[in-house]
Amino acid sequence: MFPAARPGAPVLVFIHGGYWRALDKRDQSFLAPPLVAAGAMVVLPNYALCPAVSIATIALQLTRALAWTYRNAERHGGDPARIVVAGHSAGGHLAAMMLACRWPEVGADLPPDLVKAALAISGLFDLEPLRHAPFLRADLRLTPADVRRLSPVRFAPPRQGKLAAVVGGAESAEFQRQNALIRSAWGERAVPVCESIPGAHHLNVLDGLADPRARLHGLARELLDDS
Repeated sequence: MFPAARPGAPVLVFIHGGYWRALDKRDQSFLAPPLVAAGAMVVLPNYALCPAVSIATIALQLTRALAWTYRNAERHGGDPARIVVAGHSAGGHLAAMMLACRWPEVGADLPPDLVKAALAISGLFDLEPLRHAPFLRADLRLTPADVRRLSPVRFAPPRQGKLAAVVGGAESAEFQRQNALIRSAWGERAVPVCESIPGAHHLNVLDGLADPRARLHGLARELLDDS
């Protein structure tokens, strides 16, 4: 956790990627200082990795992390009523899941709009292709039932909150398709931003989140300011 400099700051929870089976929050801790300097409190949760756990378990772990953040944000300078979730790749999938979560079912003290907005960077919203991918199949162990209940494109659009979906302009056709698909599934009201970052590929698209001059950093600040 990176506490805010001033009380009442918006809270950005950033979820790392790695196809649900790799990486660690420390790999992307470089994102926090520029966002704290911009006035946010930043939380980088970790989660257990596949194949030791399932994607469903990971999603449940993140709901607990968000519930903890809501309940403890004020102690660290954050405003629990201004939580935004961002994530990259698999983290983008999890960010969309958190936006769509039915929070009162997680805890009676949690508001329906616990997550005010989400930023999915190179997100994965349709898990069906990953169920068949040779390099992922053994670790993710997705079933058709898993795909139905864990693919955000198969959810009804969230009743509250907005999703900004961003992908690198130089990323693969599948990542481009996934980014467009969530706008198609949820509609422009729920996904008002659906765009690509020119020249960025899957490994360097996150650099823009840490660069105050970049579109991605500006977009995150807009979501935080509007929360």
